Amino acid sequence: MTRLFTSSGYLDADDDRSPFPLETVPAFLRVLLSTDGTVTKSLESYFWEPVAVINCGQSYQTLSADAPVIERRVGDRVLRRSVKLMGKKTGTCYAMATSLICTEQLSQQLRTDLDAGVMGIGELLRECGLETYREIVAIGEGNGGESLAASDSLWRTYRIVMAHQPFIQISEFFPLAVYR
Repeated sequence: MTRLFTSSGYLDADDDRSPFPLETVPAFLRVLLSTDGTVTKSLESYFWEPVAVINCGQSYQTLSADAPVIERRVGDRVLRRSVKLMGKKTGTCYAMATSLICTEQLSQQLRTDLDAGVMGIGELLRECGLETYREIVAIGEGNGGESLAASDSLWRTYRIVMAHQPFIQISEFFPLAVYR
């Protein structure tokens, strides 16, 4: 599996890991594609408005295809969750995200909080003080078949790892029009 931006936020124009020329991407969107920090906090700081995580649906599902990013196979059960990151003042949709979460690795309290669906994953992990890290594994253009995302989007997929075990896969979609 490819890991992007592990020690640098820069990829050369001729780096074959980038499916498009990153130097043409609006600067702040380049930051969002390469950061291993919490996107919601970055959006709030840049656009200077509170950002709400709007839960668009979540359910436990049995995988019908392998999910190698989180080392899961067909038949494994995961929580699939879709959210929108919306400006509370402007109503602007800054991003959409779809997550696959292996809840068996989480405490009962964290599972309960996730099931309630009222807070972003990053916020939950930060609130409970879990020691985790993120690995960006892909970036791309388009909506990747995700119905929530605009076709004119850039996206990234990353995984969250705890105790050397990947347990969350997140694909975030950023509508280009918002960042131009």
